[in-house]
Amino acid sequence: MPGILVVAEQHNGQLCDVTAELIGAAVTVKSRIGGPLRVLVIGASVNPLSKGVALAGVDEIQTVQTASDHFDPLVYEQAVMAAASQDKPFLILIAHTANGTAFAAGVAARLGAGLASDVFGLDVEGELIATRSAYRNKVAMELDFPGKDVVVLTLRGATFAPAEQGGSAPVSPISLLLGAIKGASSHIEYQEPTSSGIDITKAEFILSVGRGIQNKDNVQRFEALAERIGAVLGCSRPIVDSGWLPKAHQVGQSGKLASNCQLYLAVGISGATQHLFGMKHVPVIIAVNTDLGAPIFDVATFGTTVDMFELADALERHFN
Repeated sequence: MPGILVVAEQHNGQLCDVTAELIGAAVTVKSRIGGPLRVLVIGASVNPLSKGVALAGVDEIQTVQTASDHFDPLVYEQAVMAAASQDKPFLILIAHTANGTAFAAGVAARLGAGLASDVFGLDVEGELIATRSAYRNKVAMELDFPGKDVVVLTLRGATFAPAEQGGSAPVSPISLLLGAIKGASSHIEYQEPTSSGIDITKAEFILSVGRGIQNKDNVQRFEALAERIGAVLGCSRPIVDSGWLPKAHQVGQSGKLASNCQLYLAVGISGATQHLFGMKHVPVIIAVNTDLGAPIFDVATFGTTVDMFELADALERHFN
């Protein structure tokens, strides 16, 4: 029985929402793949984390005890290899996050596995089919993995329905000699980013600004505009790197996922891949950029090349 292995993602000892989504995705194909569904929990807080992944459809929870909940890609890679060598799963599911992508390819290479990243569709039609974007998100591409005994997929967050509560899977520890892992890091401390009192992951309407805002003096104007129209102010990475807004506002692969957003107004954002990761799943995206060739228009529901400041003038008059 080949089965499925899900690698739980946790941050500083707290399970990330994407873990339940990974398990939910696994449950949808479990009966057609065959074998058990196992969840691998890695960290110092394995007991509480294990309780959090005991969801419906999970057959076994495997744990690797580490000295710290700090993420180390080499430790995760070795832990997954230990679990895969022991149980020989056919499908390994990992979150498509900064952490997940740091070790997924290494695992696939060592196993000689098929690999697909940023997967947003999963099906079994006699064989496993993974769907991901291609050509700058202009097409959805279906991939199969002929001749592969194991497949590693990183799944896009806020895409698959999370697994339901009600599981009661047994917990099995896996022994791993952490001291034998060459290059493993030693965690000193975790510093929380400065809080700004907002939670991008829970916002339903986001007005996000990018390089087109030109200078820091304009941030306050768009912050006030966001409040006026009932939106939460988001931004792309250059705005945070410039120190114009706290990191809590950043949407993207190294920021936050707009998990609950239904309307995303992108103003002066070109649409780099890292930013699109955090918002391209939103049902309605409105892009405002004077560059008609900006990648943001590839994922936008509606778009305009009007000057962002002229748009701000119009919105301020309308919502005055």
